[in-house]
Amino acid sequence: MRCVNPADWNLTGKKQSLSSAQETGRKGSTRIASDADSHLDAADVSFFYEPQSTRNTQSQETRTHGGDNATTFISTGTQTEESALQQLIQGNLLPQQSIGSTPGPSQNLSHTCGADTLQSAATREDSQSQGPVPVPNSEGISWIKGLANSNHFQTHVNNITFPPCPSPARPIQQHSAEESWHTVCGSPEESFPCQHNHGPPATQGKSPEQGSKETFNIQSRESLKWQSGSQPLPHLTGSQEIPSPGSKETQSDKCDDIANVSAIQVLKDTKKELFRRNSSSDKLVKDAVDKNKLKLSKKAASTANLLTRSSSLENRVKDLTPSAGSSGPRRSTYNLEKLSIKMFLRGRPITMYIPSNVQNYEDLRMELPSEKLQLEWVYGYRGRDCRSNLYLLASGEVVYFIACVVVLYHIQQKTQRHYLRHTDCVRCLAVHPDKVRVATGQTAGVDKDGKPLQPFVHIWDSSTLLTLQQIGPGCFERGVGSLAFSVADNGAYLCVVDDSNEHMLSVWDCAKGSKQAEIKSTNESVLTVEFSPTDSSNIITSGKSHIYFWTWQGSTLTKKQGIFGKYKKPKFIQCFVFNANGDVLTGDSEGNILTWGKTAADIRTLGKGAKETFQIVKQLKAHEGNIFSLCLLRCGSVLSGGGKDRRIIQWSPSLVVEKETEIPEWYGPVRTIAEGNGDELLIGTTRNALLRGSFSEGFAPIIQGHTDELWGLATHPSQNLFLTCSYDKQVCMWHSSEHTLAWSSTLEESGLCADFHPSGKVVAVGLNTGRWLVLDTETRQVISHYTDGNEQLSVVRYSPDGNFLAVGSHDNFIYIYSVAENERKYSRFGKCTGHSSFITHLDWSKDSKFIMSNSGDYEILYWDVAGGCKLLRNRFESRNREWASFTCVLGFHVFGVWPDGSDGTDINSLCRSHNERVVAVADDFCKVHLFQYPCAKPKAPSHMYAGHGSHVTNVRFTHDDSHLISMGGKDTSIFQWRMYDSDLIRSQSTSSGEPTCDP
Repeated sequence: MRCVNPADWNLTGKKQSLSSAQETGRKGSTRIASDADSHLDAADVSFFYEPQSTRNTQSQETRTHGGDNATTFISTGTQTEESALQQLIQGNLLPQQSIGSTPGPSQNLSHTCGADTLQSAATREDSQSQGPVPVPNSEGISWIKGLANSNHFQTHVNNITFPPCPSPARPIQQHSAEESWHTVCGSPEESFPCQHNHGPPATQGKSPEQGSKETFNIQSRESLKWQSGSQPLPHLTGSQEIPSPGSKETQSDKCDDIANVSAIQVLKDTKKELFRRNSSSDKLVKDAVDKNKLKLSKKAASTANLLTRSSSLENRVKDLTPSAGSSGPRRSTYNLEKLSIKMFLRGRPITMYIPSNVQNYEDLRMELPSEKLQLEWVYGYRGRDCRSNLYLLASGEVVYFIACVVVLYHIQQKTQRHYLRHTDCVRCLAVHPDKVRVATGQTAGVDKDGKPLQPFVHIWDSSTLLTLQQIGPGCFERGVGSLAFSVADNGAYLCVVDDSNEHMLSVWDCAKGSKQAEIKSTNESVLTVEFSPTDSSNIITSGKSHIYFWTWQGSTLTKKQGIFGKYKKPKFIQCFVFNANGDVLTGDSEGNILTWGKTAADIRTLGKGAKETFQIVKQLKAHEGNIFSLCLLRCGSVLSGGGKDRRIIQWSPSLVVEKETEIPEWYGPVRTIAEGNGDELLIGTTRNALLRGSFSEGFAPIIQGHTDELWGLATHPSQNLFLTCSYDKQVCMWHSSEHTLAWSSTLEESGLCADFHPSGKVVAVGLNTGRWLVLDTETRQVISHYTDGNEQLSVVRYSPDGNFLAVGSHDNFIYIYSVAENERKYSRFGKCTGHSSFITHLDWSKDSKFIMSNSGDYEILYWDVAGGCKLLRNRFESRNREWASFTCVLGFHVFGVWPDGSDGTDINSLCRSHNERVVAVADDFCKVHLFQYPCAKPKAPSHMYAGHGSHVTNVRFTHDDSHLISMGGKDTSIFQWRMYDSDLIRSQSTSSGEPTCDP
């Protein structure tokens, strides 16, 4: 007989068959015995010591579990469970033949420690063994957990003492700091240390050879200690000799006497530790999953409301979920010998070489730059999916919103101010009767740590931009859909409808911020809410196929539904207004204006008990298609704005047409109408434009913007101009100094990237079909067009000398064109082939000979364009090369901008300033960052700026670094930030004796 490793026992279970255990393994879960599951006791389990002769008859089955190879041994031997248990406890040897009872599958639970043992470990043979070295499997771990729970098992092992192992200790190799635990299922929490019954080398105190009674006890996953000793047993490595089923051992007679009872004690001692590890593993995985899901929820907060991403966020959550064996995000490492830095994105190493001008990398310090940003101008307006969001204030400013910013635009002075206290997209707006106070509601957002926040309403002073009241945190779900101030009592109350399934209607005291009443309104969409101008106890809501008339008394709200009677019920009641007579006029999706009045009850229709109803008094066909807006003028007339026909009609109090005009098709259907100064009108359209004018003089745009997701951005090399392109197929040139649209052009396909020629005379635009165009910046005419592949283009970039154009495509290639004849002629020069994923960013060297490029799989490659577009294999030689621009998001000079745990898509765009002092970053969490350049240390600090309501897709500095342009994705916003030096302002203020403060 021979000494058996306690972890090497064959186990037989009656309740859980091998096939079910294998099925459990295929599902990737571990079956744990419990009272409700497969609780094991002495009647359910037989475990026995099997002699070598029996072992040699085992059949072996190899399977895959958790991505590693595991070996499961099946024994055909059977015996009576109770008899086997008693014999084992008494220390007797196992009978040579099975006796009685029903046979059950037997599993051999083995172990391994170290890295080598997983190299095809399921079939590797020990040099002294006659069979393969078994490795652990999830069924064995599950069986031990179930066995350790057995009450019958506990009653037999509690009083057992164990003699020392007489075998001398073997030399054991210690793990290095970088080695990790390995297990078949991939989970380090289910790996357990070597349970070999040979003790550690003799130390202080009694040794096993001196007759001390020692037992094994698993203290932690890092060490195995003798119960009465203090020295931990070093970990086994793959090079450690481990007895196999067929190996011969010395002093086997002594080992035979103690093998069984030692193993029982090991099982007993490991019970608590195994369950502790299991729970710790579950918590580790859950925490890692929650962390990644929390990070993605930060991206998805605006996505849920704006549909900001077409890609599936659930798939990203799945991709980011670590396996049970994952140790979380890996930190960047510094290699002094190779002069390199290695960072990790999604576990993939990215090596970057340190330039020779960095003498001591460890002493490099990253600090906040003295430059800061201040929001100067916001281009665009949110009209495509919002209504009643345009008003004229007492200050003469027009108030509206886009993304997370409420804009106050002074038409005459052509200036903007911004209310920036919202944390996510603003959805609705109401103006107090005093025309000074404003209420704005937002969607659910996230805080600076990515934790979800409830939507809320801010009441603020438009003259000071100070928040007067925040109401409703924790009371609204998803977002705030509609707002209205009361009029009869001078705006003392605010009515709110949220975006929950029940569309909760609530009334709030504006001064105290306290809730006065609340009720579920309807499960259908609610589009608008208003107080009666003559009685604050009357409230009206309308939306999908309904209009409700509410009565508010104390804390109670009661409703009465409007009766359509003989009239066809429209799909939506889009808007309503109170006319001079106090009647309610509604505009619906059928193009009708309905007049509602309170009438006596029709007992035949409504039954007994009904006292009064609100019914349609008059119907008027006013427009083709939707009526999105109704506006009561100071003279008592009513304006209606049509959707499909784009007409604005002025109606007399008796609903007779007085005036009529049509908005040009370019600006889109009318979304909202507001009364301006005198006879001026303010119009918001569904194509995100704000118009100003009158019936007599027509309408002209004062604010314009894109209507779909923005990606392409380029700044002029010498003028205050920048160009944007979008999925709406529009290319727009903007004046950054005048804050106006210089020109726009409509393309056949969507534009995704752009770049100016160094001369500024032409601009190249890459499209989503593989085509790219060259436009004349003066005439806006297309002077050249080419096609490279059939996939979208992600980047186009002219060389500094203007002689080449590089085109990066999603087909993994970079196409190089030579430029001639005053930027009018383009000829294919070569193609850079070597990336294994789509091109994301590229930059030219200052001498126009080399290109640095990034790809979707986080590669950094360098190309010799002048030498024939060859890939430079030795990336170390490119470490000192100077780059004309730096927009690549991966590289030594910028890797510090990446936060810990980044998944590779967290940063969409990056741009170094022309003076090479700072680098601006557009991230996937609606933020713009400003870092010091170079930014070559992990966790570098930055100035962070909010305002965008979805992922920020691009950033670029203007030619003189005076401004930074940033673009939102689905929020279609363009922000122009003024950059200033806070240290310079501080020094100037100090020298003049004035108080020091930033703008």
